[in-house]
Amino acid sequence: MNTAAPAALGHAPAAETSDRQKIKAIVAASSGNLVEWYDFYAYAFTSIYFASAFFPSSSPTGQLLATAGIFAMGFFMRPLGGWIFGWLADKHGRKISMMISVLLMCAGSLMIGLLPTYETIGVLAPVLLLVARLAQGLSVGGEYGTAATYMSEIAGKGRRGFLSSFQYVTLIGGQLLAVLVLFALQHILTGDEMRAWGWRIPFLLGAAGAVVAMLLRGGLQETLSHDGTKHKEAGSIRALLQHKRALLITFAFTMGGSLYFYTMTTYMQKFLVNTVKLDLKSVSTVMTLALIVFMLLQPLFGALSDRIGRRNNMILFSGMATLGAVPLLSSLSLVSSPWMAFALILTGLVIATFYTSISGVVKAELFPAEVRALGVGLPYAIANALFGGTAEYVALSFKSYGNESLFFWYVAGMAGVAFLASLWMPDTRKYGYLDGNGRMKD
Repeated sequence: MNTAAPAALGHAPAAETSDRQKIKAIVAASSGNLVEWYDFYAYAFTSIYFASAFFPSSSPTGQLLATAGIFAMGFFMRPLGGWIFGWLADKHGRKISMMISVLLMCAGSLMIGLLPTYETIGVLAPVLLLVARLAQGLSVGGEYGTAATYMSEIAGKGRRGFLSSFQYVTLIGGQLLAVLVLFALQHILTGDEMRAWGWRIPFLLGAAGAVVAMLLRGGLQETLSHDGTKHKEAGSIRALLQHKRALLITFAFTMGGSLYFYTMTTYMQKFLVNTVKLDLKSVSTVMTLALIVFMLLQPLFGALSDRIGRRNNMILFSGMATLGAVPLLSSLSLVSSPWMAFALILTGLVIATFYTSISGVVKAELFPAEVRALGVGLPYAIANALFGGTAEYVALSFKSYGNESLFFWYVAGMAGVAFLASLWMPDTRKYGYLDGNGRMKD
């Protein structure tokens, strides 16, 4: 059995912070999330314009595959980022970790926005593009765990779910912002201008946004106490492995939660085009409206978890996702009306909201302060890369073999793993390291 001192030990008491200061801190902490996901989508959406600038090839498909490969490599840098920045946050403080991660994000975006093309510097161009994406992947890997930990600690008892939910509000907001920027540029610039230089604008805007986020974070109150930074095993893998139950639960939640989230958001756009056969304009409208509603739901479901407990939120999410994934995706594959597709997608996203609204805080409550950022960030980054990052690849692989429905069962199966973890999870109101008594059985 693991034992620890009461929840307040290791991080500064949030009760000393006024509501206004808490809201300001939540905005500053979650601002990096917005920039992170803005950059994530800016690369994905603009790659069709800049692929030829970095990869000379007679095949447009080959160019896009090369940019997608670099995108994927950046994704798999996340576990390393989760480890490095988790250690930094647990050993030297949440604030310094969040400052450095957003600075690295800024450097990556600025680098892409200013990179010379293949025509100018030859093979060095795609190499530098890879370096920039690896830096961004490292930053993204560290951002989630540290920001989630900070927001959970600063929120205070009774409102952790509500205030921590803004991490996903800004995450979804970053997606929508990237869509709006690209939409505006496509209507202001010609196709030739977009391919020549217009694609650089979103990355330069991302770099500027990261600077703003860094300035906001410069004024944050540190939540890790001085005693916490002096803990001899703070941020160490050895200390983290003493919390095996928490690690397995966090990994299982991310397996089911990330796969389901990516299926209902990023992959859904391709699913609606390739399988449902809706036109691109209808798909863009459906997904934009669905994401807006999804974003607005986060605080409501976060507040619900403050009333019923994080464990019950996770049981509801994983149980409904396990039972609902196959019927929902099967029904979606048969619709012909955009509005029916919207209704089904929104149903799926409402189920997801039970998880996304508390994605960070439910994990933060499972770990003591000296390994909290590492415990939240590292298993999340690994599971997210393995299951969330591969969702589209697995789905398209099943489809290419003529067994697309097997992917629906795969999603349901991973949600089932999260359901078992939800049953195994303690009630963190009594046995969590933030609001409980700091004792949890392994």
